[in-house]
Parts: sequence; C-alpha cells; structure tokens
Amino acid sequence: MGKKYHLFEVFGIELEYMVVQNSTLKVTPIVDALLTKKNGSLTSDIENGEIAWSNELVGHVIEIKTNGPTANLNDLSTHFHKNVLEMNAILKGLDAQLLPTASHPFMNPDTDTQLWKHSYSEVYELYNRIFNCKGHGWSNVQSTHINLPFYNDEEFEKLHAAVRIILPLIPGLCASSPILEGKKTGFKDTRLEYYKTNQKEIPEMTGKVIPENVFTKKDYYNTIFEPIQKAIKPFDTNNLLDHHFLNSRGAISRFDRNAIEIRLVDIQECPKADIAICTLIIEVLKMLVSEKTSTLTTQKTWQKEPLFAILNNAIINGETSEITNLDYLQVFGIKEKGTMQEVWQHLFNLVKNEISLEYQKAIEIILTKGTLATRISNSLRDDFSKDDLINTYEKLASCLQNNELFTS
Repeated sequence: MGKKYHLFEVFGIELEYMVVQNSTLKVTPIVDALLTKKNGSLTSDIENGEIAWSNELVGHVIEIKTNGPTANLNDLSTHFHKNVLEMNAILKGLDAQLLPTASHPFMNPDTDTQLWKHSYSEVYELYNRIFNCKGHGWSNVQSTHINLPFYNDEEFEKLHAAVRIILPLIPGLCASSPILEGKKTGFKDTRLEYYKTNQKEIPEMTGKVIPENVFTKKDYYNTIFEPIQKAIKPFDTNNLLDHHFLNSRGAISRFDRNAIEIRLVDIQECPKADIAICTLIIEVLKMLVSEKTSTLTTQKTWQKEPLFAILNNAIINGETSEITNLDYLQVFGIKEKGTMQEVWQHLFNLVKNEISLEYQKAIEIILTKGTLATRISNSLRDDFSKDDLINTYEKLASCLQNNELFTS
C-alpha cells in the first residue's frame, strides 16, 4: 500500500475512450498498436508525465488517467487534452481516432468484441468464461472514474456516507449513452442500465449498485467482500481474482489503497466536460462531509433500496427525472420535490465559488442544455439514419479533439 492521504487531499481521475476507424467510425481493436507505437514495444501501461495510459478489457478501449494522485484539478483538463491530441496523432497513421461518450452508437458486440490478448489476459479470459464479455455491458461502456482518499475508519465513514447519498443523482448530470445498435434505447444512461445486470450470474458482485450502508473496514469485509469471495470460489479455482477487483458496485471501496472509486459517471465529449463534472461532484461531497446541509447521522441511515429507486429513475430519464422523496431532498437542504436538473442547479449554486471559471462555464452548459444524452438525442431526427448517426458522432469526435462541449 502506498502513502495514505486525508479526505480531498488528492484525487485520481480515469477516462476511457473507444478507438474507431476514421471514415466509418467502426470500432477497431488496435490499442496494442497504439501503445506499441508510443512505447517502442508493447506494454499495458505507459507513464506520460502527468497522465498515464493503459489498456482495458477489450482491444478497442484505451484508458488515460492521472499518473498517481494529484492535488490539482484545475489543470487536469489541459493535461488530459494534450494526451488525447497525442493519441489521435498516433492513431491518424493507423486511419483511426478516439471516440467519446459512454456507448458506441452502432457497435455489434457479438462481432466487434475482441478481448485484450496480452498481459493480464488470463483474468480477462476467466471473466469471459463466467460472464460472456461479448455484450454491451462489457465492451461498450466507457466511463469516468473518480478516486477519493480516506485516511482511516473515521474518514471512511464520512466519505462513504456522502458518496452513497450522491450516487443516485449522477446520471442526471452526466448521462451520455442514449443510443445502441443504431436506435434510441429509451434510457438516457443505457450504460448504467447494462451495468445493473451485466454480472447477473453472480449478483453478489454488483448488488443493488448502491453500496450497503457499512462504515468501517471490518463491516465492509463482512457484508460485501466475504459474500463475493464465497460466490466466486466455484468459478475461480486458481484464485486469480481479488475481491477489490470483483466488487462492481457503483462506488467501490479500495482498502488496498485507502480510496473510494466512483464508477457511475458516463464519459463525456471532452476532458473539459469530464473534469468539470468531477469537480462539481467532489465539491458537493465536500459539502456533505462537512455536514452543511445534513448530519452524518442522517446520511448514514439511508438504505440502498430507496437510493436505488432514485438512481433507477435517473437511468431512464436523466436530468428530467422527478425526485419526489422529500426526505432525500432534505439531505441537500431542498424542501420541495423537483427534477434532477433543478437539484443539480441548487447544488451548483451552493458550491459554485469553489469551482474554476472554466469548469463553471462547462457546468452551466450542461445544466441549461441538458445532459450529453439529451443533446445527442436532440441533434438527431426521430427517424435518423446511420449517416445521421455518423455525422453527429463525428462532431462529438471533433469536440474531443478540440476540448469543446457539444451544444447542437
């Protein structure tokens, strides 16, 4: 275990992108070629200054992340964007580019999925044997992960309580996956709709997405890790899988590095949007931890079922999702029912002064024009064609290249 940090002392952010062909936007599993061209030889991890690159489960997804913990969120958008530009420059020679958003709009997972074939592949192959990873829930679910440190059980208690409370709101801010296989799915956050059930063979791994209300390391092991280990044992006869790796709730507690990792954030169209969203979520968590709008005791009482009900509605409706649970709204100092868009506007107003002007402007676009899922849907006609899809997603790829938000 590395150095331990106190609450909000440092952060870790991870962004996942698809690699697609330039002209057709078809997924192309050449992450190994990208890493080889960058490094000179094939490797699964590359340190590139402030940012690191690494492979994922499938050969067409690349992850870029902070190279270790960082205390500075304000410069992260620029650092990530520089790495996007470098990746796209390399990929151009392979007739490919990075594509943003949480789901590819016309990928066929049965024919387009290729698992990573190199280092760590034995773990991926085991996952594939158990769950059949040729599905949207495995090969078409790009996300942003937020890693937040805690120093001891006392800090874990405060952070876990706050994280559990905010999880249901996340799709109302950052849903970006309204289309699969060329059709609108009826979900603003289709990635999370798949996330709920993609490990249904072993339901102990994902649970109800919202973690159980446990607030010590001992209770977490007893309530979450031990049932997972027991359930996976008949499948993992060679003991390849670690309980931290197996826990697939919407926020997972990593006691091996004293951090909680939030996994419910759909990746956006550019790093500026991603880091702005991460910053807003972090500032709201700080507010909850400081007990400005509700006490720790109140936050800890929430069971996973009512929180999941709010989350589930947000997966369908995104920012237009109505929240009628007044007890939940009162946790944030809100006294009347309203939409998630209204809740996020309220929270943004409370923490706005702690957020840089660049990220404020990005959040204001999201809060006024809607989640990226809404903006994508609005850009397409009801009877859109594949050419319309390609046109819209080419614009999104340009937003990634230029670090600009998508507004039409």
